[in-house]
Amino acid sequence: MGNSLVSWNYKKQACVALFTTAVKYIVVGSCCAKSLWMKQQLEDFGVTLDHIPLKCDNTSAINLSKNPVMHSRTKHIEIRHHFLRDHVSKGDCCIEFVDSEHQLADIFIKPLAGDRFFFIRNELGIIDGSSIERYCAIVYAS
Repeated sequence: MGNSLVSWNYKKQACVALFTTAVKYIVVGSCCAKSLWMKQQLEDFGVTLDHIPLKCDNTSAINLSKNPVMHSRTKHIEIRHHFLRDHVSKGDCCIEFVDSEHQLADIFIKPLAGDRFFFIRNELGIIDGSSIERYCAIVYAS
């Protein structure tokens, strides 16, 4: 979208989670795996990336990814989900906090008021329909 390569996935949860931090941690780990795959694909085309920024709106999940010590509250998280922690410590990716005001994924999962929708659409670099019509008219004219 815009000037960025994007992989986006949304899955409705089958059950209610009791521990929001664990859920966010697992989801960001999944995002990390997809980002590393995209990084590898880009390297095949000669594009090299150092640190992949991942955006997360849960500070506890961010802190969990940066802390190498296992705690009693995280013992229920399976080992395979600590993939994220390993790659953050290696420097392959870095997790950045994004507040609710700048959560761009809202456009895909929530009904939004018009002004909020247009703000997020502009931040994503998506052009509006009238621009597409003008662009098509220019392409067909040439």
